[in-house]
Amino acid sequence: MGLVMSRFMSDKRSRVNPIEAFTLDGGAQTRGSFPHLKRAGDLLFVSGTSSRRPDNSIAGASLSRSGEKVLCIRSQTEEVIGNIDKILATAGASIQDLVEVTAFLVNMSDFDVYNETYGEFFTERGPARTTVGVRELPHPDLLIEMKAVAFKPLDEK
Repeated sequence: MGLVMSRFMSDKRSRVNPIEAFTLDGGAQTRGSFPHLKRAGDLLFVSGTSSRRPDNSIAGASLSRSGEKVLCIRSQTEEVIGNIDKILATAGASIQDLVEVTAFLVNMSDFDVYNETYGEFFTERGPARTTVGVRELPHPDLLIEMKAVAFKPLDEK
Protein backbone atom coordinates (compact mmCIF):
# COMPACT_ATOMS: atom_id res chain seq x y z
CA MET A 1 0.00 0.00 0.00
CA GLY A 2 1.57 3.25 -1.10
CA LEU A 3 0.93 6.76 0.06
CA VAL A 4 0.73 10.22 -1.34
CA MET A 5 2.18 12.95 0.86
CA SER A 6 2.13 16.69 0.62
CA ARG A 7 4.13 19.03 2.85
CA PHE A 8 3.26 22.59 3.71
CA MET A 9 5.88 24.87 5.25
CA SER A 10 4.88 28.42 6.04
CA ASP A 11 7.57 29.67 8.43
CA LYS A 12 10.81 28.75 10.21
CA ARG A 13 8.97 26.93 12.99
CA SER A 14 7.17 24.64 10.51
CA ARG A 15 10.53 23.55 9.10
CA VAL A 16 11.32 22.20 12.57
CA ASN A 17 7.81 20.78 13.09
CA PRO A 18 6.48 20.20 9.57
CA ILE A 19 2.84 19.92 8.74
CA GLU A 20 2.28 16.99 6.40
CA ALA A 21 -0.83 15.47 4.88
CA PHE A 22 -1.01 11.75 4.08
CA THR A 23 -3.51 10.07 1.78
CA LEU A 24 -3.41 6.31 1.28
CA ASP A 25 -2.83 5.07 -2.23
CA GLY A 26 -4.46 1.65 -2.52
CA GLY A 27 -6.73 2.06 0.52
CA ALA A 28 -10.31 3.24 0.75
CA GLN A 29 -10.29 6.79 -0.59
CA THR A 30 -11.65 9.68 1.44
CA ARG A 31 -15.17 10.80 0.56
CA GLY A 32 -14.16 14.43 0.30
CA SER A 33 -11.25 16.83 0.02
CA PHE A 34 -9.26 15.90 3.12
CA PRO A 35 -6.31 13.65 3.96
CA HIS A 36 -6.47 10.36 5.83
CA LEU A 37 -3.87 11.73 8.25
CA LYS A 38 -2.40 15.10 9.11
CA ARG A 39 0.91 15.44 10.96
CA ALA A 40 1.53 18.59 12.99
CA GLY A 41 4.95 18.19 14.56
CA ASP A 42 4.85 15.14 16.82
CA LEU A 43 1.05 14.77 16.65
CA LEU A 44 -0.80 12.69 14.07
CA PHE A 45 -4.49 13.41 13.45
CA VAL A 46 -6.45 10.60 11.76
CA SER A 47 -9.58 11.74 9.92
CA GLY A 48 -12.87 9.96 10.53
CA THR A 49 -12.32 6.35 9.47
CA SER A 50 -14.90 3.67 8.71
CA SER A 51 -14.88 -0.01 7.82
CA ARG A 52 -14.83 0.73 4.08
CA ARG A 53 -12.39 -1.40 2.11
CA PRO A 54 -10.33 -0.27 -0.93
CA ASP A 55 -13.03 -1.64 -3.28
CA ASN A 56 -15.65 0.46 -1.39
CA SER A 57 -17.32 -2.61 0.11
CA ILE A 58 -18.00 -2.37 3.84
CA ALA A 59 -16.65 -4.91 6.32
CA GLY A 60 -19.41 -6.11 8.61
CA ALA A 61 -22.16 -5.55 6.02
CA SER A 62 -23.58 -8.54 4.16
CA LEU A 63 -26.79 -10.09 2.92
CA SER A 64 -28.44 -13.07 4.58
CA ARG A 65 -29.68 -16.04 2.53
CA SER A 66 -33.09 -14.40 2.44
CA GLY A 67 -31.59 -11.17 1.10
CA GLU A 68 -31.84 -9.16 4.32
CA LYS A 69 -29.04 -6.76 5.19
CA VAL A 70 -26.93 -7.97 8.14
CA LEU A 71 -24.69 -5.45 9.90
CA CYS A 72 -22.06 -6.50 12.48
CA ILE A 73 -20.63 -3.98 14.94
CA ARG A 74 -17.83 -6.41 15.94
CA SER A 75 -16.54 -6.78 12.36
CA GLN A 76 -16.88 -3.08 11.67
CA THR A 77 -15.02 -2.11 14.86
CA GLU A 78 -12.17 -4.52 14.05
CA GLU A 79 -11.93 -3.16 10.50
CA VAL A 80 -11.99 0.49 11.61
CA ILE A 81 -9.15 -0.08 14.08
CA GLY A 82 -7.21 -2.00 11.41
CA ASN A 83 -7.75 0.85 8.94
CA ILE A 84 -6.51 3.38 11.50
CA ASP A 85 -3.41 1.23 12.04
CA LYS A 86 -2.73 1.21 8.26
CA ILE A 87 -3.19 4.97 8.08
CA LEU A 88 -0.81 5.54 11.00
CA ALA A 89 1.77 3.27 9.34
CA THR A 90 2.12 5.85 6.54
CA ALA A 91 3.73 8.13 9.12
CA GLY A 92 5.76 5.40 10.84
CA ALA A 93 3.29 4.96 13.71
CA SER A 94 0.76 2.36 14.88
CA ILE A 95 -2.31 2.11 17.09
CA GLN A 96 0.08 1.71 20.04
CA ASP A 97 0.94 5.41 19.55
CA LEU A 98 -2.67 6.59 19.92
CA VAL A 99 -3.37 9.07 22.70
CA GLU A 100 -7.03 9.79 21.93
CA VAL A 101 -9.89 8.09 20.08
CA THR A 102 -13.37 9.39 19.41
CA ALA A 103 -15.91 6.80 18.25
CA PHE A 104 -19.26 7.59 16.69
CA LEU A 105 -21.93 4.86 17.01
CA VAL A 106 -25.19 4.95 15.09
CA ASN A 107 -26.86 2.76 17.69
CA MET A 108 -25.79 2.95 21.34
CA SER A 109 -27.30 -0.51 21.90
CA ASP A 110 -24.13 -1.69 20.05
CA PHE A 111 -21.95 -0.20 22.80
CA ASP A 112 -21.29 -3.42 24.75
CA VAL A 113 -20.08 -5.40 21.71
CA TYR A 114 -18.13 -2.41 20.40
CA ASN A 115 -16.53 -1.91 23.85
CA GLU A 116 -15.61 -5.60 24.11
CA THR A 117 -14.06 -5.57 20.62
CA TYR A 118 -12.19 -2.33 21.34
CA GLY A 119 -10.78 -4.02 24.47
CA GLU A 120 -9.15 -6.69 22.28
CA PHE A 121 -6.85 -3.96 20.91
CA PHE A 122 -6.35 -1.69 23.94
CA THR A 123 -6.05 -1.96 27.73
CA GLU A 124 -7.01 0.62 30.34
CA ARG A 125 -3.58 2.14 29.65
CA GLY A 126 -4.55 2.77 26.02
CA PRO A 127 -5.71 6.03 24.49
CA ALA A 128 -8.22 8.36 26.11
CA ARG A 129 -11.60 7.64 24.53
CA THR A 130 -14.95 9.25 23.95
CA THR A 131 -17.91 7.41 22.42
CA VAL A 132 -20.77 9.42 20.99
CA GLY A 133 -24.14 8.31 19.65
CA VAL A 134 -24.98 9.83 16.25
CA ARG A 135 -28.09 9.76 14.10
CA GLU A 136 -26.32 8.53 10.94
CA LEU A 137 -23.00 8.21 9.14
CA PRO A 138 -22.12 8.85 5.45
CA HIS A 139 -23.33 5.38 4.33
CA PRO A 140 -26.41 3.52 5.64
CA ASP A 141 -24.38 0.31 6.23
CA LEU A 142 -21.91 2.03 8.57
CA LEU A 143 -22.47 1.44 12.28
CA ILE A 144 -19.27 3.11 13.50
CA GLU A 145 -16.68 5.71 12.56
CA MET A 146 -13.60 6.70 14.55
CA LYS A 147 -11.18 9.60 14.52
CA ALA A 148 -7.94 9.53 16.44
CA VAL A 149 -4.85 11.39 17.59
CA ALA A 150 -1.43 9.75 17.97
CA PHE A 151 1.88 10.98 19.36
CA LYS A 152 4.92 9.99 17.32
CA PRO A 153 8.01 12.21 17.67
CA LEU A 154 9.51 13.16 14.33
CA ASP A 155 12.91 11.78 15.34
CA GLU A 156 11.33 8.31 15.80
CA LYS A 157 9.99 8.14 12.22
